[in-house]
Amino acid sequence: MIDLALALARRHRYRSDPNPAVGCVIANADGRILGQGATEPVGGRHAEIVAMQDAASRGESIRGATVFVTLEPCAHHGRTPPCCDALAAAGVGRVVASLSDPNPAVAGQGFARLQAAGIEVTVGPGAQAARELNIGFFSRMVRGLPWTRLKVAASLDGTTALDNGVSQWITSEAARADGHAWRARASAVLTGVGTVLEDNPRLDARHVETPRQPMVVLVDSRLDVPADAALFQPQRESLVYTARPDPAKQAALAGLGATVVHKPGADGKVDLAQMLKDLAQCQVNELHVEAGHKLNGSLVRENLVDEFLIYLAPVLLGKGLDMVNWGPLHRLADGLALEFVSVERVGPDLRIVARPSGRDKF
Repeated sequence: MIDLALALARRHRYRSDPNPAVGCVIANADGRILGQGATEPVGGRHAEIVAMQDAASRGESIRGATVFVTLEPCAHHGRTPPCCDALAAAGVGRVVASLSDPNPAVAGQGFARLQAAGIEVTVGPGAQAARELNIGFFSRMVRGLPWTRLKVAASLDGTTALDNGVSQWITSEAARADGHAWRARASAVLTGVGTVLEDNPRLDARHVETPRQPMVVLVDSRLDVPADAALFQPQRESLVYTARPDPAKQAALAGLGATVVHKPGADGKVDLAQMLKDLAQCQVNELHVEAGHKLNGSLVRENLVDEFLIYLAPVLLGKGLDMVNWGPLHRLADGLALEFVSVERVGPDLRIVARPSGRDKF
């Protein structure tokens, strides 16, 4: 049953942000499903409530039933009442949950209140899958940082653009659609002003069906972004991080719906580490980076990348722009050691997901 709950959470992962994607299945002692559901868009019902109301709509009683849920039922009154209390009031007999909720407002209190009500609690089934599904939420709650994923499309020899700047399209349409699915699951998509001036990207998730678009985040130290940039059209929630305040430019960007945030760092650049902390405060769980090799290099140099999402096309392009502009290194030991999470074919291309060693151990 927990596998079905996980499948429900995955199916609805695009809609729940900034809440975690959670699935719930309620079954009787014979294994017959009484109700099921997944967490709705923010402000809506949590998975447990959806499943309980699904059972009620079918005329099913859940008294004594087992609830399979991918995250600890909440114990706090946020936008919705505590789910643990609703389950206790319904008289369920057992709760099987994948993980404890890392939110300090919950953090085991949901389980404690269920047990206090005489409900048996089992924790652990599906834990790894449930955590991976919500790794950005766990990162924000535990580290106070979004899970930062850097996406790159390149040739097999690591070229992301020719010397003359041409880069569209190195990878296939299938890889681009897959990349849009990763955009859709993120809270925000980040790029640099250099990419905007060079390619004028939209940075939306138009190749997948999704009820919400990720917020746009732009690193623009001098506020050089033009007012007609595609990423502001149509108007979307957007944050522009700058190192140099300019009231006139800030007013123009405000007219486009953008919020300008002043985070000065060294050498007249944006303080990227402080930017990530600020994004966590803005409830960004997963930050999806699609930028040029210079900003990529800065993020890698400052050890701010949690995961690399790399698409490699079966073509050699020779000298051009690299994935990441950093180095040169003088010792092999100074390289960034990575662990492969997955390697899969996407159309004719190869998709690699890799993480710095031990980065997900929090």
